[in-house]
Amino acid sequence: MKRRIFLQATAATGLGLARPSIAQGIKPLIFVPQGNLASLDPIWTTATVTRNYATMVFETLYGMDAKLNPRPQMAEGHTIEDNGKRWTIRLRDGLAFHDGTKPTAADCVASLNRWMKRDAVGQIIASRLDALEAPDDRTLVFRLSKPFAALPYALAKTQPSPAFIMPARIAATDPFKQIAEVVGSGPFRFEAAEYNSGSRAVFTRFAAYKPRDDAPDFTAGARRALVERVEWKIVPDASTAVSALGAGEVDWIEQPLPDLLELLRKNKDVVVDRLDPYGLYPVARFNALQGPTANRGVRQAILAAVNPIEVMQAVMGDDASGYNAPIGTFLPGTESANTAGMDRLGGKKSVAEIQAMLHAAGYAGEKLVLLHPTDQPFYDAMSQVLAATLKKIGIAVDDQSMDFGTVVQRRASKEPIDKGGWSMFCASFPAVDYLDPLAAPAARGNGAKAWFGWPDDPKLEQLHDAWMESTDQAERKKLATALQEEVFIEAPYVPLGQYFLSSAWRKNLSGFLKGPVPIFWNVAKT
Repeated sequence: MKRRIFLQATAATGLGLARPSIAQGIKPLIFVPQGNLASLDPIWTTATVTRNYATMVFETLYGMDAKLNPRPQMAEGHTIEDNGKRWTIRLRDGLAFHDGTKPTAADCVASLNRWMKRDAVGQIIASRLDALEAPDDRTLVFRLSKPFAALPYALAKTQPSPAFIMPARIAATDPFKQIAEVVGSGPFRFEAAEYNSGSRAVFTRFAAYKPRDDAPDFTAGARRALVERVEWKIVPDASTAVSALGAGEVDWIEQPLPDLLELLRKNKDVVVDRLDPYGLYPVARFNALQGPTANRGVRQAILAAVNPIEVMQAVMGDDASGYNAPIGTFLPGTESANTAGMDRLGGKKSVAEIQAMLHAAGYAGEKLVLLHPTDQPFYDAMSQVLAATLKKIGIAVDDQSMDFGTVVQRRASKEPIDKGGWSMFCASFPAVDYLDPLAAPAARGNGAKAWFGWPDDPKLEQLHDAWMESTDQAERKKLATALQEEVFIEAPYVPLGQYFLSSAWRKNLSGFLKGPVPIFWNVAKT
């Protein structure tokens, strides 16, 4: 599949997107996100669009600079005692929640306890935690059973579920249920009354926010909201969004289709650039609990059938500079990158050989439910290639079309296939998740605590834990290699490559900060 087959519309101008609304005389910044903001709980879901909105509204104890170094954010700083097993973090002055209350260490305890139940790195901290205490309103104490030098990084990371701080009354929500209220302490506040899933989300500058004094650098440093109002417009049709940008009806498109970038570059009033230098790590995720994909042999056969190069060509078109494929569990060029098990990836076996693998696994024509989002072009392209490949090798595919918001809801279900369950879906992680084994959510095998799909592989967990405990670089390299080998044997997912997307915005916007998350503070509109 050399070219994207889903792009049918042309990029003609004048497609009728409504002009930006004026709220109380304020001209807003109009942003077109990558997809619909279906869930407002950044702990309940790892959906990137939810993480992006939450970064505007919530804060974390530590921020991350563009080189991925953690720096104090809500925190004033920390001290380390007891040979790395006692961390004392002090909150900075000037913090305020959007409901008028003041963030306290007790809010941090409640928020982090909820986060640790869902996030993969948070679960690592929890496994080493003797106590998380708030001796006073500004002091937070981690008492660990063994050292965890990466604690500031874990509390600063931007993916897949950042350790956002919210009021304790909201953080008391069951982590497996969604919060009912959005209250953060960030530079923008969420306007619940103006939220309409599938249409728009609105954010206004939080006047009581007190920025840090240091220079802004990705999510670290000063977060100064330079626009009074940000409106997210959900525009599923890529050509409509591009036309609206050219006409000045929107200000910023997060992820325009690669096929439309050349058209945008010809517009003297538009800038096209990459804000995320790390890109995305796409996966085809299996449900290891239900249906035919609960069978490891079936997963291995599908892994051997799906060709990552074909998938990336469908996503990126002819721009070979926009992707890397095939790749393994870890990003090319990192210390953990290796070639172990890569011979198991698709593109190397004939259809007959793969069908023999399915027969040996005992596959007997059971239905495989593919969750196929049609409103996100990149996932649509991935899903089309996946569906065609599965049909080619004789899998009985139930290719269910839906919007991505429905995928986000459905993928949390552990129900059997005949009761609304699922078998596979495509998703993309921020590529920085896969620098090394610390996070790498899709490569964990911790069963019920794992990312959607819930693979249970004790060997994967043993290798992950050994890597965490090791301080020897050569040993860590061997462990990362062994971990990747086990990923390709257990097949919890198919790594589809790494791709890099550009953003586009009107020239009257300035101040963009580069990093794996679209940043709205420091952006000015003239």
